[in-house]
Amino acid sequence: MLSDIEIAQAASLRPIQDIAYQLGLAASDLHLYGQHMAKLTQATVNHLHAQPAKAKLILVTAINPTPAGEGKTTTTVGLTDALNLAGYPALACLREPSLGPVFGMKGGATGGGYAQVVPMENINLHFTGDFHAITSANNLLAALVDNHIYQGNTLQFDQVSWRRCMDMNDRALRRITINQPTSYDTGFDITVASEVMAIFCLATDLADLTHRLGRVQVGVSLKGKPIFASDLQAEGAMTALLKDAFQPNLVQTLEGSPALLHGGPFANIAHGCNTLVATHTALRLADYVVTEAGFGADLGAEKFMDIKCRQSGLRPDMAVVVATVRALKYHGGVEVADLNTENIPALSIGIANLKKHVDNLRQHFGLPVLVALNHFTPDTDAEIVLIESAVESWGSSLHICRHWAQGGQGALDLAHAVAKMTQQTAAPKLLYDDDLSLAQKLHTIATSLYGATDVTFSTQAERELQLLAEASRGLPVCVAKTQYSLSSDAKLRNVPEGHTLHVRELRLSRGAGFVVAICGDIMTMPGLPKQPASHRISVDADGRISGLS
Repeated sequence: MLSDIEIAQAASLRPIQDIAYQLGLAASDLHLYGQHMAKLTQATVNHLHAQPAKAKLILVTAINPTPAGEGKTTTTVGLTDALNLAGYPALACLREPSLGPVFGMKGGATGGGYAQVVPMENINLHFTGDFHAITSANNLLAALVDNHIYQGNTLQFDQVSWRRCMDMNDRALRRITINQPTSYDTGFDITVASEVMAIFCLATDLADLTHRLGRVQVGVSLKGKPIFASDLQAEGAMTALLKDAFQPNLVQTLEGSPALLHGGPFANIAHGCNTLVATHTALRLADYVVTEAGFGADLGAEKFMDIKCRQSGLRPDMAVVVATVRALKYHGGVEVADLNTENIPALSIGIANLKKHVDNLRQHFGLPVLVALNHFTPDTDAEIVLIESAVESWGSSLHICRHWAQGGQGALDLAHAVAKMTQQTAAPKLLYDDDLSLAQKLHTIATSLYGATDVTFSTQAERELQLLAEASRGLPVCVAKTQYSLSSDAKLRNVPEGHTLHVRELRLSRGAGFVVAICGDIMTMPGLPKQPASHRISVDADGRISGLS
């Protein structure tokens, strides 16, 4: 079997203008980035947003993954191709990859096999420069803060809360000391965890983007008053850096399906959804929009509903939960090295993780749910029959998907089931009310979705809980925790019982409009693994990249 990059490089891509034409767009609606990538112009986006939405919105989420990942993006792409192949005009709406995992443990994030968005090398690397723009806007604000203090500190900064960022895994930058007239400790987050990224993904238009950037809190004065980016007159210049990036990116799948890739917050340490602008645009360009929320439904899907949908009024028509045989065996106690061996007893135990996510989406969010089993070659008939029987006993249906090997043809069964289910009337709902306290919201998430018995707070988090009592009023909470477990402890697989959610730190993101609760040992600046994916990547004399996956 060819590698992902070999499949992508062997493909014949259509001119991006042709992809735009099938959406009803003209050449004048595009800013071209070569032959196969483009941005939609701001005028086009504004024009489309003045029209009513027409598409069904399908949310693709997953069970808690193994460290290898289980193919949620691949399934999103495969489902989009299958819908188009079956005659249901569809468009994929995805996040952009971060350089951190591209060179770290996970590798690229453009799908896999014959269910990829392309050109995969460009998308996985610099793409159209959106993340560079976000990084620059974030760090401009940091520079303006430090310059203000250096030039006399007329705002009387006592504490600086604004951090720098970069789109790379670099654990050495987690904690740094700034040497101003008076030194202070700060650090770097990865760009995808920055508040500027969250603002970029939640803003409705350029005016809203500017407003949100202006209300970012960068510190506290000697009198205990918040200091905002607008106090430094930073929001105009930051918006100027983000203006072009704010236009959604149009690319294609290997089978020529259109895809909008825009924004890219991680779901474990950020809110995990592509831009609201791209989603609103997509809903006016196709009949079916397939979007994903990062990692398991306890993270990405919860944040999609309780942050993105809460702020925008969007509501998905249904959810698809992606599972794999190997991930369910992992939750049943099998180690990664042995996941390709049939193990019915372990699978019988681990299937509880899938049930928990299906139940959560149905009971707590009111979403109709289908299960997509992303097929791997070592999967046995006995294992598949066991999962299918269990899913049907819950009143849902299982759809075996072979899009990795067969492209859209391998997900036709899922496509027809999705199209049928979206014709039903759904009643999506949010998990908690706006007027609950921050602690009550955290308790609701932890007990309802994670199965925790309680929420505990560090001494620092207890203090921050009191300080943020007024500022956090009415804001949703973004839980930053491990993706590998329903709990905040990556070692607790399946559906752990008797655990508590331990909140280590709270950060107010005024511009984004939520509070981040950092739990367990999660880091907002990841590190590289012992054997980074970068070791495999090289470039030949003709500029052809190999090893990127």
